[in-house]
Amino acid sequence: MPDTTDTGGEFASSPCFAHELAETADGFAVTDPQTATDVARWRKAERERLLAARKAMSRSDRDAATRSIAARLDSRIEFRPGLAVSVYWPIRGEPDLRDWMRSLVKREITVLLPVITEKATPIRFFSWTPESRMVPGFWNIPVPENGTEGVPDVSIVPLVGFDADRYRLGYGGGYFDRTLASLKQRPKAFGIGYTSSEVPSIFPQPHDIAMDDIVTA
Repeated sequence: MPDTTDTGGEFASSPCFAHELAETADGFAVTDPQTATDVARWRKAERERLLAARKAMSRSDRDAATRSIAARLDSRIEFRPGLAVSVYWPIRGEPDLRDWMRSLVKREITVLLPVITEKATPIRFFSWTPESRMVPGFWNIPVPENGTEGVPDVSIVPLVGFDADRYRLGYGGGYFDRTLASLKQRPKAFGIGYTSSEVPSIFPQPHDIAMDDIVTA
């Protein structure tokens, strides 16, 4: 996968979708409800296919990919003491970056975990260390019990699928797109997944936000 960098400020929709957009008081919106329905249906099916393929990976292949991803992240992030990096607690066969998170703490990097505190609202981020007591959060994903809230400079975002334009297919809740759009100072966002999860296009919609970089193995 080639290294790609995004300067930000671009619309999510590719040129082929331009005729389907209209500007409203709330920004751009899809003018063709059938298109939105078709894309949602396709994404649901593709998400299920990709998750099944990910689940079928062997533990050794998954671990090898995770080590490669961690090494590539180390080479692409400009680290400095006090840098705040949000990662994620792995679920459903995602690359398990917890060893890498521990290494960041040793390097005096602030590690944050995403926490959903209310449905359909932006994610909040709370500090994590290897000593943090973890409790079940939204969807029973572990979250720090007593973390300090912060804002990431760099955000490591898990993906189910991705395309060559760095658009990410997630689990369908829209939480990371909503969060990136809401932050006053947008962090540099790295989409993280397996190389086999690439698709020709996720058919980006106006609310989709491209990652600054995609890191896979």
